[in-house]
Amino acid sequence: MSVIDNERIKQVSFLLIILLLAYVLFKELYTFFPGFLGAVTMYILSRKFMFRLVEKRNWKKSLAAALLMFLSFIIVLLPFGMLINMLTDKIGYAVSHSQEMVAGIEKLNLRIKDSTNFDVLSQVKLERLQGYLTSVLPTLLGATFNTLTAIAILYFILYFMLVNAREMEAWLYEYIPLKDENVLRLGTEFHKLVIANAVGIPAIALIQGVVSIIGYFIFQVPQPVFWFAVTCFTAMLPVVGAAAVYVPMGLYLIGTGMTWQGIGILVYGFAVVGTSDNIFRFVLAKRIGDVHPLITVFGVLIGVNLFGFIGLIFGPLLISMFILLLEIYSNEFFTKKREVRIKQ
Repeated sequence: MSVIDNERIKQVSFLLIILLLAYVLFKELYTFFPGFLGAVTMYILSRKFMFRLVEKRNWKKSLAAALLMFLSFIIVLLPFGMLINMLTDKIGYAVSHSQEMVAGIEKLNLRIKDSTNFDVLSQVKLERLQGYLTSVLPTLLGATFNTLTAIAILYFILYFMLVNAREMEAWLYEYIPLKDENVLRLGTEFHKLVIANAVGIPAIALIQGVVSIIGYFIFQVPQPVFWFAVTCFTAMLPVVGAAAVYVPMGLYLIGTGMTWQGIGILVYGFAVVGTSDNIFRFVLAKRIGDVHPLITVFGVLIGVNLFGFIGLIFGPLLISMFILLLEIYSNEFFTKKREVRIKQ
C-alpha cells in the first residue's frame, strides 16, 4: 500500500484554495473582464513604444503612458466611438418606430412580389420580425452602453500596466509555473495572437467597408456613411460578412423602383467586395498572421454573447489563447511516446 506524499497533499490543497479564490474573484469581477481583455490587448500593441519613450528617450513613465493612451484613443477608439454613436442614434429611432419599420418592410415585400412574383416574407414571418425587433433593438442599446463602460475600465487598467510594465513582465516571468522556454513561447505566441485578432480582423472589416462605400456612392445608396458603418461591423461576422448588408440593400433598391442601382449593388457586392475580402485576407495573413475560419466562427458566437460588440474581437482571441495554452500544457507536462505513421 503506497503512502501518500504529504508534500503532494499540501500542493493539491493549496492549488484548490487558489482555484476557489480565482473562481470567486472572477465571478464577482466578471463585469470588468472585457475591459481587462481590452487593456491587455492595448498593452501588447503599445508596449514597445512605451519602452522606447521611457528607456531611450528618458520620458517619465506617467507622461509616456498618458501620451500612448491619448494616441490610442484618437487613432482607435474615437473612430470606433463615432461609429457606435451613429448606430446608437439609428437603433434608438428604430426602437421608437418599430411598427413603422415593419409596415415599410411589408410594403416593400408587396412591391418585390409584384415585380418578381416571389414572396420574400409571409405574414407569419413579418409578425416574427416585429417581435424580434422589439426584443433585440433594446438589447443592442444595452450592449452599446456596456461597451462604453468597458472602454473606461480599459484605460484605468492600461495606465497601471504601462507605468509598471517592466515590473509586471518580470513578475509574470518569475511566477508563471512553466519552463523558461515555454514562458518565452507563451509571450511570443500571445503577441502574435493579439496582432492577428485585434489588428487583422478589424483591418479586413475596415477595408471591406471602404470598398463598399465606393459602391454605395456609385449606385446612389441613401445615407452611404451610415451603411459604411454597418458594413464594417457585419464584415467582422463569419460566413455572411458584408453580404448581410449589400444583399438586403440590393433587394430593397429593386423593390423601391431603383432597379439598376439594386442590381448594380448586388453585382458589385459579390464581385468586388467579396473578392476584396479574399485578397486582403491573404495579404494580411502573410504579414501579421491569420485566424482560422472555425476559430472566427465560434469565437464571434461566444464573444458577442459574452461581451456584446467588442466580443467580435475578443471571442476569437479567447479561443486562440485557449488552444495555445493547451499546446503549451502538452509540451510542459507530456512526452509523446509514439509516432504516427501515415500509410503510403
